[in-house]
Amino acid sequence: MSGETILGDWGGSHLRLWLRAGGKVVERRDGPGIAGLADSELALVEAVEGWDAARIVLCGMAGSRAGLREVPYLECPATSEAWKAGLVEIQLAGLSVAIAPGVCCRDEKGRPDVMRGEETQVFGALGFDPDLARGEPLFVLPGTHSKWAKVKDGRIASFRTFITGEMFALLAGSSLLSAGKDPAGEAEGFAAGLARAADMASAMSSLFEARAAQFCDGRTAGWARGFLSGLLIGGEVRELAPAQRQVVIVGEPELATRYSAALAYFGIESRTLDGELCAMAGLELLDDD
Repeated sequence: MSGETILGDWGGSHLRLWLRAGGKVVERRDGPGIAGLADSELALVEAVEGWDAARIVLCGMAGSRAGLREVPYLECPATSEAWKAGLVEIQLAGLSVAIAPGVCCRDEKGRPDVMRGEETQVFGALGFDPDLARGEPLFVLPGTHSKWAKVKDGRIASFRTFITGEMFALLAGSSLLSAGKDPAGEAEGFAAGLARAADMASAMSSLFEARAAQFCDGRTAGWARGFLSGLLIGGEVRELAPAQRQVVIVGEPELATRYSAALAYFGIESRTLDGELCAMAGLELLDDD
């Protein structure tokens, strides 16, 4: 598409916007997430103020019930072509706004799962590396709600969601398990959490160890937070990736490093792709005429 376009990844907690001109991203802005906004339309108009663009292309929670306009989910197996065809166009304050659909699937027992935004990163990653569009790679997209997506010949075949990030935030921030501000020992705690995840049937049975170890073993609050992180991520990896030889991680550096370490602990190789670059690449697919 010629001219200037605004690309946006609008999640529940964060809005990322990129101004694209001449086929290149020339400026970036950040804004509030969809969750808790009283007026999402006003928030978007304010976020793009001063940018001279005729079109905005959005993925993520912009297409949810709490967003600008609810956009139906695309059922798996999902191709990038079908995903693009599912765009919904609306008019907002003189701007043409294109909102991408999310993706849904059901597992072998018929249980439903959904995602909005992560599919953009997966399709963007496939554009970065055409080899990933062949065969059956497994992706993990860490975050508040971690997604494990199976791709088959360029299609998102199925996926599973773990609320690992949300659970960690609740346990580390709103419980007594890691009360205190001492940051020391977090890396050691993370390694201990991975080890515990490997030899326990369920992470739930070990959560309280994060608190007990502070009293009985002199562990710090930082150790406890690391332990909780390692336990939760380790449990996730143990459940979903035991038969894999390699997993593709798409995410921000700190979380990607933790998932890479967890995969390595279980003997699984990984490669990491930058989540923001993959999101932009996916959005550019939507804007490519």
